[in-house]
Amino acid sequence: MVIATELCAMSEYRIWPGTGKLFIRRDGKPIFLGSSKAQSLTLQRKKPAKLVWTQAWRRLHKKGITETNLKKRRTRSTKVQRAVVGLSLDDIKKKASQKPEFRSAQRDAALKEVKQRKKDNKAKSKGKGVSSGVRGPKIPKNVKR
Repeated sequence: MVIATELCAMSEYRIWPGTGKLFIRRDGKPIFLGSSKAQSLTLQRKKPAKLVWTQAWRRLHKKGITETNLKKRRTRSTKVQRAVVGLSLDDIKKKASQKPEFRSAQRDAALKEVKQRKKDNKAKSKGKGVSSGVRGPKIPKNVKR
């Protein structure tokens, strides 16, 4: 046996036969109110979405949603190796596969080479500095003429 129930306009709870009140608004729309609390709040023109115990508030704040709908499937981000400005992707992979001892030996060799170059530059500049002792007068560049 199916019992016809109405929904309360304020709380959206079911109103069973023999309970609640039917309120007719000025514009002629019938409003079913399940309790005196709902009637009082409706007459005070309270919004159901602002009352925590109403279904409208629960719907607005996503309460009581089943867990199957709640969990969203998220796509995992895949990590992609990309080439850097100075190196191609193949070069990066080769360096990563090299043994650490080999790489440290390469680094030491590069440091030695840089130090040697600096030493050579210092030697050149010392010989050059003695010959060029006379300089012209300094002229500011940003002066308007």
